Amino acid sequence: MPTCRPSEKLNIVLTGFMGTGKTAVAGELSRLLGREALDADTEIERTAAMPIKEIFRLHGEPYFRDLEAQVIKRLSRRRGVIISTGGGAVLRRDNMEALKAHGVVVCLRASPEVILQRTQGTDERPLLQVEDPLKRIKELLQAREPYYQEADLMIDTDGKTPLQVAQEILEQICRR
Repeated sequence: MPTCRPSEKLNIVLTGFMGTGKTAVAGELSRLLGREALDADTEIERTAAMPIKEIFRLHGEPYFRDLEAQVIKRLSRRRGVIISTGGGAVLRRDNMEALKAHGVVVCLRASPEVILQRTQGTDERPLLQVEDPLKRIKELLQAREPYYQEADLMIDTDGKTPLQVAQEILEQICRR
């Protein structure tokens, strides 16, 4: 159990690129703190009644981002929950403002090579369905880096278990 517990009203928001461990770390934080973990991508799929890859295929990324913004606005109204967002949620200022209003935003990071290793073997990542996914990862990371820098905390996940990352997040939050 953590030696320090964040305020019961404070949301812990996990953001970062795909494959950085947001969902797994959210599960560990939920277990450690006894709080509900909410996954924005799961809520988007529930709202749209279809998988994200189908939303992209049928409606395109702009439609997906609009739906994502609606879900984030709804989730961020909750208190004392763990929220994991999709990797591109940071691209809209409104999303970050909503998430920061009642939470601490933690950006999880990983090297492009680790991200590729963690995301290979699935067709569930529409933005990586390209000839050279490592090149695409590097391009997207570079484009999103200024947005990720808006997070309250940055935590590297390379070579760490989700539990280790969750414990590090709690230590960092308690030092603030």
